[in-house]
Amino acid sequence: MDLQELIPWMQRRSLILDEAAHYPAEEMQQLRKRGLIHPQPLHSLPTTLMRIGQGNLSLGRVYEAHVNALHLIACYGTASQRAWANSAEDIFALWATDPPNGGVTMHRQGATIRLTGSKQFCSGAGHSTAALITATEPGIGTRMLILTLGRGETVSPLPAPLAGMRAAVTGAVDFTGCELPETAILGDPGDYMREPVFSVGAWRGSAVACGGLIALLHEAINHLKQSGGWDNPHTQSRIGEALIARETSRHWVKSIARIGEDTAQDTDYRVATVGLGRIAVESACLDAMRLVQRSIGLSSFRHGSLIELLCRDLATYLRQPAPDDALTEASAWFAGYPQAET
Repeated sequence: MDLQELIPWMQRRSLILDEAAHYPAEEMQQLRKRGLIHPQPLHSLPTTLMRIGQGNLSLGRVYEAHVNALHLIACYGTASQRAWANSAEDIFALWATDPPNGGVTMHRQGATIRLTGSKQFCSGAGHSTAALITATEPGIGTRMLILTLGRGETVSPLPAPLAGMRAAVTGAVDFTGCELPETAILGDPGDYMREPVFSVGAWRGSAVACGGLIALLHEAINHLKQSGGWDNPHTQSRIGEALIARETSRHWVKSIARIGEDTAQDTDYRVATVGLGRIAVESACLDAMRLVQRSIGLSSFRHGSLIELLCRDLATYLRQPAPDDALTEASAWFAGYPQAET
């Protein structure tokens, strides 16, 4: 079965998984059967991410993190690390968010690395089988580590659960006492936030969000036609605006995927373009959610409906870090280099 044909099945199951806050294990197995857990070519990856987002945004979050981890390993890994990532059947988590009291610290003890501390907002906690995490090495800086999980780390729920993305099973993970070989170190100090890789990867999250927007508009139009609300000209006008937002997002995703991954382009141009595209997709999703909810009314907030779940998951998914910085930095770059318009 083609991934497109899986979307209705994923959407039906998304309601069940959300209610129980269960990890989408069967969905991930379907992706594995199709070879999608291994590195994907750029020409097909945007469509893959959008289709997964259409099916289940929580699945999209877990899958996007896996793809991002593989990309970082491809960029900064040794030959053996890249070979592992390319052939392994592991699902990688990407955990980089530190709790307020500090994150993970790594201590060298000969050829062994011992970890203390924890990460929060860890999607796939307790279900992913490998992880790329950031850790501080005293006197050195921030490092990336790649490791198989099940080394004694402790998984716990967040003190207050997130309203959306419940099936992503987001928790906290304490790595205190875990030991790793030196070969777990990925790249050099500071590589995690090194440009352009750090910023241009945002296009992948935008692709998943765009998939959620596509699903929302499809479901909203069907609901309005079935409920008799479609014939209202004001409703048609609002949905028309939402359709423009959807197509705007789709075009932005394709553009920022192409430009963001084009290593022949200027680094700052790539970062600025993806920054603009990321905010364009976020704005389009927020606008479309408002228009859909206004068109459908209170029924769009009924728990157990796909429209309510899509809006709740999208609102959570879109809260990516530092949106204001991404926009102002992109704006400043384009304002200084108008020749980029050609």
